[in-house]
Amino acid sequence: MERALRAYMEVLRLVRRLPPETRAYYSKYARENFVNYRELDDPSSLPDLLRRAYSHSSWVLSKYSVDVSVADRLKSICSCENA
Repeated sequence: MERALRAYMEVLRLVRRLPPETRAYYSKYARENFVNYRELDDPSSLPDLLRRAYSHSSWVLSKYSVDVSVADRLKSICSCENA
């Protein structure tokens, strides 16, 4: 659970790097997704969910021409060596 919360906080930090008019949408989107998976039936699916969070965050950053390397901290939290 602690790892998921750290990932969520890092995603919100990354949202601040997006254009102002997109921040509300992506912060709400991130919250909804983390809340939806708050109570996992299978804890072994957490690494996959965190990898998807990193992958999606990287995609959004590149969509808005933000250097994807700013997501390195999220990558280390999610342990996405091969993402």
